[in-house]
Amino acid sequence: MSFSSDAKRELCRQGISRKCCALAEGYGVLLYANRFDHKEVRIVTESADLAVRLPLLFKKAFQLTFDRLPEEGPGKRVFSITAPDKLSTLWAAFGYDPGTAVAHHINFAVLEEDHCRTAFFRGAFLAGGSVTDPSKSYHLELTTTHRSVDRELLTLLREAGFDPKSVDRNGVHMTYFKQSEAIADFLTAIGAPLAAMELMNAKAEKDLRGGVNRRVNCDAANLDKAVEAAQAQLEVIRRLSERMDLCQLPPKLAEAARLRLDNPDLTLTELAALCEPPITKSSLSHRLKKLAELAEQ
Repeated sequence: MSFSSDAKRELCRQGISRKCCALAEGYGVLLYANRFDHKEVRIVTESADLAVRLPLLFKKAFQLTFDRLPEEGPGKRVFSITAPDKLSTLWAAFGYDPGTAVAHHINFAVLEEDHCRTAFFRGAFLAGGSVTDPSKSYHLELTTTHRSVDRELLTLLREAGFDPKSVDRNGVHMTYFKQSEAIADFLTAIGAPLAAMELMNAKAEKDLRGGVNRRVNCDAANLDKAVEAAQAQLEVIRRLSERMDLCQLPPKLAEAARLRLDNPDLTLTELAALCEPPITKSSLSHRLKKLAELAEQ
């Protein structure tokens, strides 16, 4: 099962108690369904949990039954209403006149209470929403074919404290979130706190793994630099040894040359600790630079 399916399963466990919230959730389902016009309501879903919830929801909200119910089995499940009297009941429930309405708009009077708005968001997500697996990316979207509904949903969400984006693609209007925290907050608000927690756990694990990888890469890069520097220092000392006896060098420079030759794999900090007496890394680096200057002369 996908993460999106799991989230919808959790949402479908929400009780349907208040008539006003059932009406609001049903409203969200209708506006984000595959079709809602004066000829037909058609809702297509792959969620078995939503397939169980829809008849109960429409009975509670509208006292209606579907004219077509899906066949049992896996795959897409299709619900539809085509009876004119039932369609009239649905349109009237939200103050629409199918004879004069040109485009759907959200009737804000149906969503005056916060709990009704939350139910509306839940219905919209159940019918037209999806959320990606957080182990791969962060993306939650709500898609509808009604442009005005998409714009008005943005207003509702912003009034509720969210900050989604919107885009139009080939006649489909999408409201979406890309930030993990915003997605988690939205899922929690509509009734899926477990899905939100799973998302945040996945983010924490991803951040931790990314931090470890960055540290490993940084350590590897530093090690490569140290190896390159050590090889350059060895080359300098070998060039010097071809021209002169290293014992003729000043004692401190001779000690630095000997330690580097004897310990090609050690870092400057480790080499500095072997000096008699031990010195700082910067002091040893200064001595090795003096050797390089001598080699160039």
